[in-house]
Amino acid sequence: MSPVNPSEDDAAARAVIDDSGTLREWNEGARFLLGHSAADVVGRPAADLLADRADGLPPGPEQERWSGTLTLRHRDGRAVPVWVLAHRRPSGGGGPGTWLAVAPRYEGPDHHDDPLVRAALTQSPCATMIFDDRLRLRAVNDAMARLLGLPADRLRGLRPTDIGSRSQHTELERHLRRVLATGDRHDMHTHLKATGESRAHAWHARIAPLADADGRVRGVCVSAHDFTEQHLARERLQLVNEASVRIGTTLDVTHTAQELADVCVPALADFVSVDLLDPHDHGGEPPVVPAPPVGLRRAAHRSITPGSPEAVVEPGRLDVYPAGSPQAECLVAGHAIVAEVPSGDLERWREWDPVRVRRVEEYGIHSTMSVPLQARGTTLGVAVFTRYRRPYPFTDDDRLLAEEVTARAAVCIDNARRYSRERETTLTLQRSLLPRWLPPTAALEAASRYLPAARSGVGGDWFDVIPLSGMRVAMVVGDVVGHGIQASATMGRLRTAVRTLADIDLTPDELLTHLDDLVVRLFEESGDNGTGEVGATCLYAVYDPVSRRCSLARAGHPSPVLVPPDGPPRQIELPSGPPLGVGGLPFESAELELREGSVLAFCTDGLVESRDRDAEAGQALLREALAGPTESLDATCDRVLHALLPSGGAADDVALLLARTRGLPAEQVATWDIPADPSLVAPVRKQVVEQLSAWALLEASFTAELVVSELVTNAIRYGSPPIRLRLIHDSATLICEVSDTSHTAPHLRRAKTWDEGGRGLLLVAQLTQRWGSRHTAEGKTIWAELGLLGEE
Repeated sequence: MSPVNPSEDDAAARAVIDDSGTLREWNEGARFLLGHSAADVVGRPAADLLADRADGLPPGPEQERWSGTLTLRHRDGRAVPVWVLAHRRPSGGGGPGTWLAVAPRYEGPDHHDDPLVRAALTQSPCATMIFDDRLRLRAVNDAMARLLGLPADRLRGLRPTDIGSRSQHTELERHLRRVLATGDRHDMHTHLKATGESRAHAWHARIAPLADADGRVRGVCVSAHDFTEQHLARERLQLVNEASVRIGTTLDVTHTAQELADVCVPALADFVSVDLLDPHDHGGEPPVVPAPPVGLRRAAHRSITPGSPEAVVEPGRLDVYPAGSPQAECLVAGHAIVAEVPSGDLERWREWDPVRVRRVEEYGIHSTMSVPLQARGTTLGVAVFTRYRRPYPFTDDDRLLAEEVTARAAVCIDNARRYSRERETTLTLQRSLLPRWLPPTAALEAASRYLPAARSGVGGDWFDVIPLSGMRVAMVVGDVVGHGIQASATMGRLRTAVRTLADIDLTPDELLTHLDDLVVRLFEESGDNGTGEVGATCLYAVYDPVSRRCSLARAGHPSPVLVPPDGPPRQIELPSGPPLGVGGLPFESAELELREGSVLAFCTDGLVESRDRDAEAGQALLREALAGPTESLDATCDRVLHALLPSGGAADDVALLLARTRGLPAEQVATWDIPADPSLVAPVRKQVVEQLSAWALLEASFTAELVVSELVTNAIRYGSPPIRLRLIHDSATLICEVSDTSHTAPHLRRAKTWDEGGRGLLLVAQLTQRWGSRHTAEGKTIWAELGLLGEE
């Protein structure tokens, strides 16, 4: 606290009194008024100055300001009636405060005869006060006196800090000095409660210099304007603007509801809760007008008190609101309902929710406002605004503001709800189109992961493992541009097409050529005509466990990573084919030999690319993650996803396929060159039976002998030499293959009753699990598979 400076002026008597009633400071004006010097009175009880002890010292500890007339004792013994204004001054260090008592002693001209005062009062129609060049109050008009709550004729000679000890009085005095020094007008904004008012108002004080005829600044005029309505309107506009920016930043229903609560606390209420109707209770869609009792699930809430202790319902919990509750009533009425505790609006709560009533009493909740969340003709839930720390109830303007903000939030919540529903539908479709499990094969061990995009929606990434003839296996990874149901549907069509083309044993480059034609046709059907975005990328690989060779081709897709059994991971160099849908451009295959136990890693670009890094950096991270132990492919998948994806999920779909190769031992393969002589078919059958006996597969010898006889005879009769027979087996399958140099594909036909031939392939089809043919560089191969599940 700054001490009273007796040298500043003597127009007012000032004394500082502590809470014990002891005089701590005494200025020169006080000496002029009562004749006592500072040395005479400082340190003595202030009550000693009272002429009539019955008056006492009026300010009590609970008061902040007091004014009135006291009869004081002059040094010469006479009684002096003095009007005194006393107000409490807080301590800067947090200790006990003091009282400043002032008594005006201004002896200038009366304001009715003062031309400066008359000019100021004439020019200012609002609450006005005039200070001279020493910051002494010369006069106030009636409007200002009413605001101050003090008699106008008693204030003359006081400074702003004499009138009150609030920070606004100090700030006003600082601005007055500035205007006196510069001669420039200044505007001051403050928010305070005037004397006798129940709530604070926003004030705009215009501080203007008052000059004489020679242009010299002789004083300052302060005009105060109550601009509470404009201030509130600006706050409402700011809240609406903030709501439009902060609500709806994501397409998550719960997050959007939380944003609504966060925006409105403390700007509009002390506690806000957002409860949503459960769509599962209404056939998947919220009702237009729900009927009570209404089940509402808490989506979010926010309080000015950390931890939201006043909340009765926790997020995620379903609560039922009966008829008569503000929540149910506002949903039925379709507009906001304000309920006030003092008026008894919430008394019915006692009948069905005593816990909530106790919480109301505990926190002093006095006013609630329930606003329905409605968008596009659908009722989504209700937002409840509660006040307990803010003493004022909700007004009509508050209701309009709450309805405006909740209407904006309802649209965002509805958008998020619709997006979530479409996302769930698309994700269900996506999962139904992706393989639910990877088929076990003798050629490789596989593991996979698929993650939908965290924010942009489900896309068209896919993967597959397709068993082929001759114990070979195809691996495919693809990515359709775009997100949503259309991308998932396109993905399903491409995956089906790949499986169909794989069944006819096309080479990787031929398969991609046919797939490219399909994407072009899909674009033409959609009206895009191939002029828009490229539709898809794809990587197709075929691995043969007998030769341990793998052929691969890609259409705009990232190359796979190879992890050798005893070496660092490296990216396989493949010819860069164009994305699917370009049309007319060739694809090239590459072939490499893989050692047993090698791991191939296939992925889509959502795994390696992100906003924070480019594809090259992502590929380096992928190789680093794959450099760890790969004994468990499932654990390796998890390690890769953890290393490359952020905790909040990927921005794009992610498909990851890991495959560890196996080799088929040479002793499980037998090959014969067959002369083109029908008479030698019997010795071939005998050799086959002997080989099956060596493999301990005698129980399959009868069927195998018949199949080999039909396939070899068919090749001798209709094919072209050289002819080769190959038997391959593992623990579950025996494969018979007959190859020749003819490119004519065999086909089943129905033989007539008296036909001598034409039943060979039909017999093969009946005796085997599956059969087929594939084209090779030299001609064709007809193959048939026999099951060995019953073999020991």
